[in-house]
Amino acid sequence: MAMKHTRASAVAASAAITAVTVAACGGATAPPESAGFVSGGTFSVALNDDPGSLSPLTGVSLVQRALVPYAYESLVHTTPAGEFQPWLAASWTETPTTITYTLKDGVTCSDGSPFSATTAAANITYQADAKNGTFWHGSNITADMSATADGNKLTITSKTNNPFLLASTGSVEMVCQAGLDDPDSLKDSTDGTALFKLTSVKAGTEYEYTKRTDHTWGPPGVTSSTEGLPDKVIGKVVTDESTAANLLLSGGLNAAGIAGADRTRLTASGLTSAGVPNPIGEMLFNERADRPTADVRVRQALTLALDRQAVGEVVTDGNYLAMTSLVVQTPLLCVAGGPKWTLPATDRAKAAALLDEAGYLAGPDGMRAKDGKPLTIRFLYDAGTPSHAAGAEEIQAEWKEIGVATELVAEDPAGWSADLYQSYDWDTGFIQLAPGTPVVLSLFFLGKTSEDGGYNFMAVHNEAYNTLAQQAFTATDSAAACDLWQSAEKELIDRVDAYPLGQTESPIFFAGATAEVAGSIQPTSIRMLG
Repeated sequence: MAMKHTRASAVAASAAITAVTVAACGGATAPPESAGFVSGGTFSVALNDDPGSLSPLTGVSLVQRALVPYAYESLVHTTPAGEFQPWLAASWTETPTTITYTLKDGVTCSDGSPFSATTAAANITYQADAKNGTFWHGSNITADMSATADGNKLTITSKTNNPFLLASTGSVEMVCQAGLDDPDSLKDSTDGTALFKLTSVKAGTEYEYTKRTDHTWGPPGVTSSTEGLPDKVIGKVVTDESTAANLLLSGGLNAAGIAGADRTRLTASGLTSAGVPNPIGEMLFNERADRPTADVRVRQALTLALDRQAVGEVVTDGNYLAMTSLVVQTPLLCVAGGPKWTLPATDRAKAAALLDEAGYLAGPDGMRAKDGKPLTIRFLYDAGTPSHAAGAEEIQAEWKEIGVATELVAEDPAGWSADLYQSYDWDTGFIQLAPGTPVVLSLFFLGKTSEDGGYNFMAVHNEAYNTLAQQAFTATDSAAACDLWQSAEKELIDRVDAYPLGQTESPIFFAGATAEVAGSIQPTSIRMLG
């Protein structure tokens, strides 16, 4: 969906993470090590929306972020398992406040110009400047970071302890100098070091990338001549899942994310897939003073009234999985060993008592009101996400049992932007965040609201969470930081600032090809099959 703020994006208030076909979150299917790869040809992947701007600096939608890796690379490669491998950087050393990367020799941009540590430093400097409004500013790259170059060495310094310097700075896509000098040029062209480069744009229809012949620094050891790589990649805009499924079966596509009912027939047909975590049932709440969900007792009542398993089965189309963290995307930092929170069992009697305590009393018809105003919850869901409507209707029915009326609102991209960031006319809904680290998650619960230029579009103010998060930011090591972040996440759940109702595994299906999936399809891992 379209977002008003830059980074509220691939990690953010995206009401339908499955709505962007290839932007999966975590999970993987590795290319098999057997024979059968065929070099050349075209790898066609479905995009369920037109990406618009292709800039890696400011592009925010999931479909935009899924296309970025075809033309741009980062200093470090993150595997689907969350491991870090050399990419543009051959090696690195770090302290709690600095990280120094040694760049590989011979790296060039798609126009043949060399990529240097000086350009890498310029990327970090650009991202660290708040006025540039970049995708990674405030999460991976903060205003207190600075960068310098010395020969082939890039040093990034943080003014405060940062136990995740490698994970944060290593994953930022690097833009070549010409692109940094003219950022607007990146909206419809590419200027990176990656294995592929953009060669044709048919807006609203398809985006063509062509393999370079001089690429030798891919992870782990991938070059332009690696067996099985396609000569071209085409992202095709296919807005209907059934159409994408038909194209997979007919040979018109090599990859597409299919979250709805069509996944059954694709599996039955023998197509392989990568199951990728999708927090499709996650619920967030508008805590502004004029909304009923500003009262924690109302939020508690609404969640206690739900049969989590029943709603989860509906919203996931029978593929329900319990959520164990609000962090769902690779590299899954601070997820292991958690969570510290537990979700309470359904208790409609307690839910009713909490609503009574909050002043929402049941009338003769059983429906609740306070000071003559009916208790009506405006519930948002994504019109383009299969099963969201059915899940919302199940919630509506369950809330009616405790006297709560529910107005269901099917949102399109324009509607999401208007309700979440302009009118603020919403109470809750299937609204998902998809961060890979608790630092990124904190953008939406810590600090300024969106009215004041921040990313806290829910207007959450959780003092206990804020305290623990601030401590985690400057922890001396990653183990201590993760312990604090998991404690902080518990505060969000206990106060019902977020309700992780359930998730699913949304598969990306492959036909005639295979690839790894870590956040999105990894271009260097694509292998065409004979």
